[in-house]
Amino acid sequence: MVKEIHTDKAPAAIGPYSQAIQAGDFTYVSGQIPVNPETGNVAEGIEEQTHQVLKNIQAILTEAQADFSQVVKFTIYLASMDDFAIVNDIYGSYLQKPFPARATVEVSRLPKDVRVEMDVIVHQP
Repeated sequence: MVKEIHTDKAPAAIGPYSQAIQAGDFTYVSGQIPVNPETGNVAEGIEEQTHQVLKNIQAILTEAQADFSQVVKFTIYLASMDDFAIVNDIYGSYLQKPFPARATVEVSRLPKDVRVEMDVIVHQP
């Protein structure tokens, strides 16, 4: 069974995709960028952008009746690996052991020219 997850507490999808999809015991959260869902504005600076991305993910997880402890995989997309240490520290402050698997990649460009985007896979047995 596949179920769409949507919340007004995270930015609306800006294309033909869902904020998240539950499929069986897994929830797949689409890439989240640092857009404030209330204002539509992009957060300033890498620190604020990282926090906003994680808040957006957290809002979607809450709607899916999940939390960061159930995330099994993170993918982090950075406009510059120079931001890795800052993003890593902030990312780590939202998580507890055992930490999820993760990939971090530098990309040439992200939507709205943001500096960070993240997607997650959640396991909900």
